[in-house]
Amino acid sequence: MSKVFTIAEGLENMGALRTGGQGSVYKGRRIGPIISAVKILPTPIHTESTDDKNYRNFKNEVDKLKKVNEAPNPNVVKILNSGITESGSFPFIEMEFIEGPDLEELLKPPHEAIFTIKETIKVADQLANALCHCHKVGVKHGDIKSNNVKFNIHSGNYVLLDFGLSVMSDEQRRSSMRHAGAIEFMAPEQNEGKMLFQTDVYSYGVILYELLAGQVPFPLKDNGETARNTVMIAHMESPLPDLLELRRQHLPENWTAAQKEREMQVPVWLLDLIADCLEKSPENRYSNGIQLQEAIIENSIADNKSSKGNSAKNIKPEIETSPPVVPLTSYGPPAGSRMITLSKPVFYGFMVLLFVFMALAGYSLFSKSAVPVNQAAKTVVDTPKTIDTAQLAEDYYARKHREKQKLVDSTTLNAIKEGMNPQTHKDGSNPDSTAADTTNKQNN
Repeated sequence: MSKVFTIAEGLENMGALRTGGQGSVYKGRRIGPIISAVKILPTPIHTESTDDKNYRNFKNEVDKLKKVNEAPNPNVVKILNSGITESGSFPFIEMEFIEGPDLEELLKPPHEAIFTIKETIKVADQLANALCHCHKVGVKHGDIKSNNVKFNIHSGNYVLLDFGLSVMSDEQRRSSMRHAGAIEFMAPEQNEGKMLFQTDVYSYGVILYELLAGQVPFPLKDNGETARNTVMIAHMESPLPDLLELRRQHLPENWTAAQKEREMQVPVWLLDLIADCLEKSPENRYSNGIQLQEAIIENSIADNKSSKGNSAKNIKPEIETSPPVVPLTSYGPPAGSRMITLSKPVFYGFMVLLFVFMALAGYSLFSKSAVPVNQAAKTVVDTPKTIDTAQLAEDYYARKHREKQKLVDSTTLNAIKEGMNPQTHKDGSNPDSTAADTTNKQNN
């Protein structure tokens, strides 16, 4: 890091690139119409050596600031340069100059004393984006207040400025904040010289409170030591005043009644977010800008969904108050006509009866035409059954006759065989004489 000096009027020396026997090459920048903002810190650095504690702390913090610009962010001012002045050896930080008013100026006449809800949410989103960007690379701002946030008239964005306090040591920061710091935006822990990520979150909450209420939670009456101590103690101990009541008191008189009523409908999630940011204890706040931005994104999405639902609900009364639909029964035929009118229930019942009658008629017609076909079919089908039954009976009787005939033939054959072989019975009688006697008895 070299001291700043000018090569020629309007040409700034950016350091040596190459040195040789025939001359030296420096990196230069034509200043011309380019305007920048230079923050000069109050504590001088006499030697550019790492043995000097102030120089060492300044260099470490500047290295952190360089990380902020590694990825461009539209809501964070660009750090252009840093170094030590030739006269006085004061460390400085050169930043991009943002053309436009800051938030403090936008809250003063001829502007309104409060921001609209829509514009407040825009500031909340863009300033949270700036904090998220800085906290990701480990940079704490430490001096967030309404005059350190500018509205860029060229881009339409709100930009976080002035990282001067972030490059100070704890001792320098404590002394600066005690005597010249914006006590109205200071977190309770800053009174002890501490600077945390949650410190930036607290100051962020004070800005949003001021935009909605028209004043900071604990205003500073004068620059006296007593007034500053009173505000400091209030930040540590006093509860927050009612934001909505203060907003009602600061509503512009030139707003219509409808606009005033609409602008009092501050989203609950936004009020809760501000209250969380302004917790006395750092542990109860959002831990850093990253968490803060996530909360805003989630609540904004939920709020958009509910707004769509409310829009649908708002349309409903218009539908209900529209002229009622006249029922069909209220319509009648022209005067003097013989047209018969029917109500919808009677007409539908008549149509149902007509369809039932047509169905029954069709069924009866179909049944009568189908009877002869069924009888013929039955005769044709039954005829084989009658023939089969007679045949079975005839076969049965023929079979029985044949069996009886066989039995008779068998008996006759046996009788013939016995006649051809005459034998005497066991009792000694002659079979032939017995047979002859039997025959004679039959003849008599």
